[in-house]
This record gives sequence, structure tokens and C-alpha cells, in this order.
Amino acid sequence: MGQMLKCVSPIDGSVFAERELLSRDAAFEVADRARAAQGTWAARPLQDRIDLVMAGVAAVGAMNDEIVPELAHMMGRPVRYGGEFGGFNERASHMAKIAETSLADIAVGENETFKRYIKRIPHGVVFVVAPWNYPYMTAINTVAPALIAGNTVVLKHATQTLLVGERMAQAFHSAGVPEDVFQNVFLSHDVTNDLIAGNAFDFVNFTGSVGGGQAMERAAAGTFTGVGTELGGKDPGYVMDDADLDAAVDTLIDGAMFNSGQCCCGIERIYVHESLYDDFVAKAVEIVKGYKLGNPLDAETTIGPMANVRFADEVRAQIAEAVEAGAVAHIDPFPEDDGGAYLTPQILTNVTHDMRVMRDESFGPVVGIMKVSSDAEAIALMNDSEFGLTASLWTRDVDRAARVGDQIETGTVFMNRADYLDPGLCWTGCKNTGRGGGLSVIGYHNLTRPKSYHLKKVTG
Repeated sequence: MGQMLKCVSPIDGSVFAERELLSRDAAFEVADRARAAQGTWAARPLQDRIDLVMAGVAAVGAMNDEIVPELAHMMGRPVRYGGEFGGFNERASHMAKIAETSLADIAVGENETFKRYIKRIPHGVVFVVAPWNYPYMTAINTVAPALIAGNTVVLKHATQTLLVGERMAQAFHSAGVPEDVFQNVFLSHDVTNDLIAGNAFDFVNFTGSVGGGQAMERAAAGTFTGVGTELGGKDPGYVMDDADLDAAVDTLIDGAMFNSGQCCCGIERIYVHESLYDDFVAKAVEIVKGYKLGNPLDAETTIGPMANVRFADEVRAQIAEAVEAGAVAHIDPFPEDDGGAYLTPQILTNVTHDMRVMRDESFGPVVGIMKVSSDAEAIALMNDSEFGLTASLWTRDVDRAARVGDQIETGTVFMNRADYLDPGLCWTGCKNTGRGGGLSVIGYHNLTRPKSYHLKKVTG
């Protein structure tokens, strides 16, 4: 037996699942099979591909009673929240709905002499590297439109959610998607790099850390393989003086703490107008004190352990450094906090951007709250970050939100909501959050290439 990947459950530190890594030769054989199958798959009518993909999505839904506790074991999300099928289905369904128009030929003009148009052509083999925090929803963002567009897909999932790719492949195959068209793989970093550097794929989509994205781009250097990345985040919320205070507190704190703060677009820093600041903090503290930390398999648990002890250690370090530098921690340690994966959610005030907790990605249940006196001050603070994924603005004035949003360096601007991915909009980021874009019509454009036709007719 070769080298094994092991998923260690945050519930109790036990090994929940393990799978054998593919050898380099076996991995290249997977890519070769995907390439051989791609032409036949792309030649199928678009509606056939749509129907097969949506049947695969439904097959995943049929597994949900097994998937929900499995996710709790692998990454700690409480079973009370019911898994990810709602968002999984919403995203795939939207991409299926817009496929025909998004992939349609672009007519440039035709007369008695010329016919000109642009087609959207699948890249070929798309490699999807998915993260553990929302393992089904992040994967389907690319898997569904890539397959619908006529690509074949090779999926590599995170070790922490080792069984997700396997379940997806099983479901899609049971629905009729050919096995070589959608393959799940278990790969080491070295073999992954060899595949990308060896032109095994025509497009790579990676969701994960900044370091991981840099490794993908280095591996692809000189190959002309397209790489799309969605990396770290430090998403801000800004509560203006005219905001609906209760709605702002409820949504922003949920956005900061849901999934134990392990969300790409989670709220990690909040700026509140001075007229609402004290009330906002008081309400936020009350909400968090009401959380129930515990075993995610318990229906009473509202916040589970972080997915890995090392992730919790980083959050604890950021909190400790901030408190030592003068920050105020408002939540006393929960009795269930074990110093390991089970971590007390925390609200910090008296924070500054000199503290790592306000600069580095925390990816855990902690949020810093700062008082501001103007839009200009809030904009400067929101932009004082190496990341740019989403920003959440709270006001009753749509025009004001648009004006402020225009000045924020971010991929998505929300008004009066947060921590949501709208499949009709391009999911994208800027700065160290990465480049490219998924979902929407732009997602299809990124998973295909343009091919131009200039056809001169023979006349006379």
C-alpha cells in the first residue's frame, strides 16, 4: 500500500477516513482518460449534458441524510444546519438555466459576402482543487458549468473533507455521467505540481490559501494553462448611521461566526458609525454569549469545533496578541473550550490595524469591531487590506451604498446582507484574494475559449 491521506475528525481527533494517494503514473493516466473522453462528451447536445449534470446534482441530494453527519465528522459543522444541498442545487440550477444563452454563438454580422461569429469552445480538461470549508458548494461552482460547457473534469478535494469528491463522482456516475468525464482523485502536492507543469490540464481552478494559489501559478508557469484562483479574505462590514441596527447586528455576527467563522466570505472586521457603535457591540456580545459550543452531532449545538486544531491555534494566537496589545475581549471562555479544536467565539473591541487579527485572515470565530465617524474613514479602513473578496454595507440609502461600493477594493459589494454567493453574479476577487471569476455568464466564459469564424461566401 502506498502513502495515505488521513482525515482527522475535529470531534475527537480520531482518523475518520483515509485513502491511498495515486502514483504519478496513475495520475497521468487519469488525465489521459479525461482527455480521450472530452471530445465525445463535448459532441453531445447541450441539453443532454445539462440533464446529466442536473441528474447528478439530484443524486447528491438523495445522499443528504448520509452527507450531513459525514460533514460534521470531517469538518465540524453542526448537523442542525442540514448540510449544503440548498446552495449546491441553487448554483448548479442557475448555471444550467443560463447555459444556452451563455454558450451561444456571438453573431458579429452577415451579408451577401461574409458570415462572422464567435463560438465558445470548451478548454478541454478542467482540474478543480476544492477546499474543505464548504466542500460541496465550492466544488459545484466549477464542476457543473465546466461539464455543461463540454469540458471533462478532474476533481481533487481537501484532505479534511476526503470523502466529498468521492461522493460527488459516485452520484454523477450513477446519474449517467461517464466515469472518465468526471473523475475524483487523491493526489500529493508533488504529483499535483507535476500534472499541472506537464500540461495534463487545460484549465485549473483553485480555491484555498494564498500560498496554495501561488503554488498553482508556479506549477503552471510557462505552460500557458489558465489558472483561476479564489484565495484568502478579510471581508469587512460597514454599518452606517442610518442602518437598521438589529438587522445589521444579526446578519454581520452570523456572517462572522457561522461555520465557526470558516467561510471565504465571512465577516472578519466590522466598522460601525460612532452613533450606533455602543448599541451594536452590546447586541453583538449578547448574541455570541447565547451560542452553544459542542459536538456537531448534537442537535443543540449551534457552533462546532474548528476543522483542525492548528486552525484553532492560529485564531487563539491572533486573539492573544491583540489582547496583549490592548484589545478588549468581550466573551469569557466557554466551558466547552478545550484548548484544541473547540474554541470560544470572540468579539474584540479597541482593535487597530496594527494587530494581526485585523490584517491577517483569521478564518475562525473572531471579529474585531471599530468605531468610525464618516464614510471616508470607513472606506480607508476597508481598503487597508491585502485581500478583496466581499464587503457588506448597511444603510437605507441605495445610492449611498453604490457610491461607497464604487470606492472599495473588493470583488462583490453587498447592501444589507452578507456571506452569500449569488450565482447570477460573478464570484470574483482582487488583490491577494486572487483572479478570475466563477458562476454567472462570466463563469462560462472563463471555462471556455473564444473561437472566431470569418467565412467568405463564394459569389458569382
